[in-house]
This record gives sequence, C-alpha cells and structure tokens, in this order.
Amino acid sequence: MTKFSLGRYLLPTYVFLTFLFLMIPIGYTFVFSFNDSIKSNIIWRGFTWDNWLNVCDQADVCSAFGNSILIAVTATVIATTLGTMIAIALVRYRFKFRSATNLLLFLPLATPEVVMGAGLAAQFLDFGWAKGLSTIIIAHVMFTLSFVVVTVKARVATLDPALEEAGRDLYASPAQVFRKITFPLLLPGILAASMLAFALSFDDFIITQFNSGAVGTFPKFVYTAAARGIPPEANVVGSAVFLVAMAIVISVQVRSSLKQQKLAKQ
Repeated sequence: MTKFSLGRYLLPTYVFLTFLFLMIPIGYTFVFSFNDSIKSNIIWRGFTWDNWLNVCDQADVCSAFGNSILIAVTATVIATTLGTMIAIALVRYRFKFRSATNLLLFLPLATPEVVMGAGLAAQFLDFGWAKGLSTIIIAHVMFTLSFVVVTVKARVATLDPALEEAGRDLYASPAQVFRKITFPLLLPGILAASMLAFALSFDDFIITQFNSGAVGTFPKFVYTAAARGIPPEANVVGSAVFLVAMAIVISVQVRSSLKQQKLAKQ
C-alpha cells in the first residue's frame, strides 16, 4: 500500500500555482490585444484581428517601440563590449585598486533605480547636456554595465588557462589566441550578458523617465496610456515581444539539447 506523501504533491502544486500567477498578466495582455476596443481597452467588446494588422495606427506606439529597440540595441552593444573587457581584466590581471573596482561594480546592482536615475539626470544638467536619445543610452549603459561584468566574469573564471597556453605554444599570436580560443569559450557568457542587458534596457522606465526629456519609449508610452486603459496596439507589441523571446529561448534550448545528444552518440 502506497503511503500518502504531502511533499510529493505540495511542491508540484506550488510550482503550478506560481507559474499560473506569473502567466496571468501575460495572458491578459495577449487576450486583450485582440479586443475590439473603442476608447479604452478595459472591457472586452469582441474579437478582432485589426489590432495586429494595423498596429501602427495608434499614434506613437510604433515610434516609441522603435526608440526602445534603438536604445536597447545601442546600449547593449556598448555595455557588452566594455563589460567583457572589464570582466577579463578583473579575473586575469592584478592591478592597483582592483578590489575597489570590484566593489564599485557591485554598487549599481544594489542601488535603487530612482537614485541612479536622479543622479545621472543631475550630472547631465551640470554638464549642460540636453536630454534625448544620447542621454538615455548613456544612462542605460551605466545601468546595465554591472550586470554584464558580473555575468561574463563568472564565465571567465571557469576558463582553463591551459587551453590558451597551448595556443601560444603553437606559435599563435595573442590576437589569434583570443579570436580562436578565448572568445569562442566566452561566447555563451557574452550572449547571456547581452540578452540580460537588452531586456533590462528595453524594459526600463524609471531611469528613462529621469533622462529622456521629450523622447518617447515604449515603457513611457504604456505608463502614460495606463490611466485610460492601455490601447490594444500596445498589447500587440508586448505580446509580439514575448512571443519572439519565447521563440529564441525555445530554439536555444532545442539546439543545446540536439548538440548534447550528438555528443553523447560520439
């Protein structure tokens, strides 16, 4: 006779309820992207494809989304490049103020966004810089840089120096060793860091609000529109971003699984 075990059912139930709770806002956003709304998108009025087919008909939705993509891509490229170099320097080299640099890099992770946003806005004001796309990008680079360094640093610490030494023993130049050995080994960590930086930048509202001026971004548009019910076109953009992110994650997982199966057969 099998004994009843509370723990056997409690954990799966807890996981299912947690997952359901997390998915409710996403499901609401997706469903109401098909709502045939008039002035607000709070009450369900009927199903329609028009919101998906004419997503740019709503004023400022596509321009705000385009600005967010431009800012996120630019900030991600800069932060990933700088963060990777800093991570390699912190792990591989000994230099003055190395410990202080490590400490300073962790401070933005613990600093509230409102503090960082207000501080950067004050700096731009002191320098006399007009707020716009450039100030948003600089602020997002400062915000995401620490996350990139921490992610890539963990990958650098796991690399076997013997692999690079073998390349140098075979008369490879430092540039060739980095291009053919170090960089391919670091690539998974760099990609993970860049995806994290992109998500943080695209999603950010607080720091952007302090440093954007008149430039509109998608989070700012959603915040402004929320008072009268987020328009269905905004729900379309949000749903599309979620579906693309899910497709990327699933494709990466499938590719990794197929690669592991291929290695297991060898």
